Amino acid sequence: MTDIFVKLQDIAVNMHLEPAEETNFNPKPAVAPCGQVVTPRHSTVQPRHAAAKQAALGISHAVMPGGKTKPMLKTLLTSACERNCYYCPFRAGRNYRRHTFQPGELAKAFMQMYRAGMVEGLFLSSGIIKGSVTTQDKLLETVEILRKKHQFKGYLHLKVMPGADKAQLRQAMTLADRLSVNLEAPNDKRLALLAPKKMFFEELVRPLQLIEQIRQEEPAHLGWNGRWPSTVTQFVVGAVGESDVEILSTTEYLTKRLRLGRVYFSPFSPIHNTPLENQPAENPLRKVRLYQTSFLFRDYDFGLEEMPFGQDGNLPLDIDPKLAWAQSNLQHNPVELNQAHRLELLRVPGIGPKSSHTILNARRQGRLRELTHLQQLGIATKRLAPYVLLDGKRPSFQLPLDL
Repeated sequence: MTDIFVKLQDIAVNMHLEPAEETNFNPKPAVAPCGQVVTPRHSTVQPRHAAAKQAALGISHAVMPGGKTKPMLKTLLTSACERNCYYCPFRAGRNYRRHTFQPGELAKAFMQMYRAGMVEGLFLSSGIIKGSVTTQDKLLETVEILRKKHQFKGYLHLKVMPGADKAQLRQAMTLADRLSVNLEAPNDKRLALLAPKKMFFEELVRPLQLIEQIRQEEPAHLGWNGRWPSTVTQFVVGAVGESDVEILSTTEYLTKRLRLGRVYFSPFSPIHNTPLENQPAENPLRKVRLYQTSFLFRDYDFGLEEMPFGQDGNLPLDIDPKLAWAQSNLQHNPVELNQAHRLELLRVPGIGPKSSHTILNARRQGRLRELTHLQQLGIATKRLAPYVLLDGKRPSFQLPLDL
């Protein structure tokens, strides 16, 4: 097992570049897309030495859809790769110690960690060796051993290799809770500057389209645990000059047409001994604005054309996009909370899916006339006050600071 831990530790050094299930994308204070300051419900603070030991093995704290936090191993089947992506620490030709697991070896090691209570889920990716199809077969063999031989019923996030075929995708959908295909760049032009051996549409977008086609055409009970897996992707942000318009136009398509559960944004950070090692690191605040906008697409029914892009095609960094939209559209046309439908409510800063539902329910009991009525319902009012009417009247308020 010592040799296994050495492999996991070497691979884990760079696994932070693969975001998966983490939701801590905001600087303090944490601000949700609806504009409210978020206070975590449960503390996940661990003793420092225990957290460091877990991180060294590639164990991260993944937040599941219901909000529960699980320790998840993030690793690769092999850190060797025949592709030469310019930003990647595992790229071909880089001077770096490589490790490879056999499918049964990795499955056994994971189950030992699982039974010891170290992990509850697995994120599994791989470098590409002997082609994408062969590599995908190895990944599928690994998770099939976990599911069928070891009877692992827990959470499993599986990476889809560029150009995986439809049969492999269908098999993966019967084994995993989540699948991810990393686009890395928003279009073929930018991808050529970032990962010249990858084909944007044929290898990356097409698998996502096929997964959605299978979800549409075949019954969900065929999927793992009686449902089809969710899908996600990732962009490397700021490496090759792409604008926010480029990134978010592709994000909107993925979210609304292909029903991706989430799009991850990874700010570029230069890696030694790669072609982009002298490129400056991206401002992490840009990631925050991209995440907020992606959630506006997914959960709030906003469209690309409504976002406050500057002339350079980028979002302003000093204000969240929903608040910027409200300042332009709602300051002189406030929303009457007693009459607005759900989508109108969701456009008000400080109102998210949960609080909009609360307001709709409260209106069935009587009219909302004061901010104190909202506060009694558990709704923060500081950010919404400038943009609403209560029974035809503007509430008194102090202008909030832009966040």
